[in-house]
Amino acid sequence: MRILAIDYGKRRCGIAVTDTLQIIANGLCTVDTPRLMDFLKDYVKREPVETIVMGLPTQTNGEASENQQRVLQFAARLKKEMPQCSVEFYDERFTSVMAHRVMLDSGIGKMKRRDKALTDEISACIILQDFMEHRRFLK
Repeated sequence: MRILAIDYGKRRCGIAVTDTLQIIANGLCTVDTPRLMDFLKDYVKREPVETIVMGLPTQTNGEASENQQRVLQFAARLKKEMPQCSVEFYDERFTSVMAHRVMLDSGIGKMKRRDKALTDEISACIILQDFMEHRRFLK
């Protein structure tokens, strides 16, 4: 079964997913936030997903960010509408900064780096990869 990660935003959400062996995290797409639940329900019908990881936006001082309440509300709705998937949170501090660094290091051009949807998708991939590494460390 797969693990799916969401970098939840007010306007759009980056989505990343593992392979079925949960070894590699790959960026999947970006979805407009109002369409996210429908997208997830459709995806889970086609692909087996055991866990959905939501990036939990926290400020550098550890306090809740402006977006955290929206994430928690969506997660509560997700648990209710998709009880077959466990929902977990993972600290997403600095993922946007890391996503920009990945784009720079990979040689992506300046115009493409301005694409916020690409940043969101890469951020979701970073959240998922970090989540998997953390989980392996705890075993």
